[in-house]
Amino acid sequence: MRQFDFTPFRRSTIGFDRLFDLLEASARQSVSENYPPFNLERVAEDRYRITLAVAGFKSDEIDITAQQNLLLVAGRKASENENHQGDYLHLGIANRGFERRFELADFVRVERADLSDGLLVIELVREIPEAMKPKKIEVNGAGKPAAITHKAEAA
Repeated sequence: MRQFDFTPFRRSTIGFDRLFDLLEASARQSVSENYPPFNLERVAEDRYRITLAVAGFKSDEIDITAQQNLLLVAGRKASENENHQGDYLHLGIANRGFERRFELADFVRVERADLSDGLLVIELVREIPEAMKPKKIEVNGAGKPAAITHKAEAA
């Protein structure tokens, strides 16, 4: 992947440090890391879905951890050598563990996770607090502006 220099943007913006850090970190990540394969889907305006292909993993072998702005999905296979009888002639099914990290935007939380037919489906929802939602401000056009009065502080 091509490297981008965000220095000019860093000099002229305030509060976007985290965004630039994320972009630079994703550019440094290994491109070859593609196991397990996954889909990212926008289901609705504030709803998202991550689907990971985790064939062969049981629900107790998958660990999902949601932290602030980070979702970590890890799979650890139990040792198959103990239960296996015989020798493999061809070993084409991946039995290795994995760890996938997803950076989450502010106010995005995991709603639920389901494992079925070898697919791990993680539902995400963005819930913006009421205080941060846009509000319609009424404009009063009748009459003169009211004077602002300051109350004297009682000593």
